[in-house]
Amino acid sequence: MKIVNVVGARPNFIKIAPLMREMRKHSEIQPILVHTGQHYDEHLSDIFFRQLGISEPDVDLQVGSGSHAWQTAEILKRIESVLLNEKPDVLLVVGDVNSTVAAALAAIKLGIPVAHVEAGLRSFDRSMPEEINRILTDAMSDYLFVTEEDAVKNLLREGKSTGQIHFVGNVMIDALRQFLPFAGASPIGEILGLGCSDEPSPFALMTLHRPSNVDSPATLQALLQSVEEIAERIPVVFPVHPRTQLRIEALRAKVHSQVRLIPPVGYLDFLWLMSRARFVMTDSGGIQEETTALGVPCLTLRENTERPITVEQGTNQIVGTEPERIISAAHRILSSERRRGRTPLLWDGDASQRIVDVLLRESREPSDRFSVSAHS
Repeated sequence: MKIVNVVGARPNFIKIAPLMREMRKHSEIQPILVHTGQHYDEHLSDIFFRQLGISEPDVDLQVGSGSHAWQTAEILKRIESVLLNEKPDVLLVVGDVNSTVAAALAAIKLGIPVAHVEAGLRSFDRSMPEEINRILTDAMSDYLFVTEEDAVKNLLREGKSTGQIHFVGNVMIDALRQFLPFAGASPIGEILGLGCSDEPSPFALMTLHRPSNVDSPATLQALLQSVEEIAERIPVVFPVHPRTQLRIEALRAKVHSQVRLIPPVGYLDFLWLMSRARFVMTDSGGIQEETTALGVPCLTLRENTERPITVEQGTNQIVGTEPERIISAAHRILSSERRRGRTPLLWDGDASQRIVDVLLRESREPSDRFSVSAHS
């Protein structure tokens, strides 16, 4: 069974690592890794391949940055020849980035079945480019691998059959469980003056990258003001995405002495920071999941989430972008009023095995592709 696996951005690398590892356990699977080059620099791409033990991609499309339309079109053009040459049995895509939807569209036009890992997640906010990518990818996919029960409901409501939907758990948590012990040896704490791995000092962690937050000067200014206030009580470590760095520089914003602006860090360093933070502030979906699995309080700097289980069962709170809400939530956590979450169903480190088992079973029964009902 030949499976072309497509990645393009940081979250994809984390999700594909346990899947590639699981595929290589089976002699009947030939996994091929295609990197679109959507994220291509040292901090956002190369270091993740090294730290996650992902082999060099079989194909690197070297697309690079550009507008959503340009990037999606360029990936679509470049991956078509790869699919024609390889003739895979399945194209597997993860997450909701431009690489995901472009590769899926190229495959379906060629009659190649598409497997979408992390299917069915919905924010119900179509102003988010990722929401459009999620909806379109799911519409094109034959195999829909979901992380939470709400995703199953979303897909059924959109007309997908139960035989296409597979409730398997969360591959992001597979990677977290595998690499967390190694993250304990990261020197990032000592480098940043946050203490050693055994006895870190209290700090908060922040990430920002969504256009709705960083491309609006007013919104970005409000978020930075919130951080200034929080930094009066606790140091804030802020690994800055290159896009966000440019927007901050354009604002000429004042930065509190306790806000540590640092370049993006590798996966193991980020795991160390995330697992030891007093709380995390973010607009990232994946970090909402990781903090839930770690039991670390998370303040989501958005008005919605496509991962509602992190709020319903986990440690996540939706606080939006108004300074008053953010600061109030942070102060409650610092006063030890933190919510105690629990780990969602099937976030147990075995999602990759379940996905590969489904694909192998389907390959042995190709005439009955949609015979497997969603797990409960």
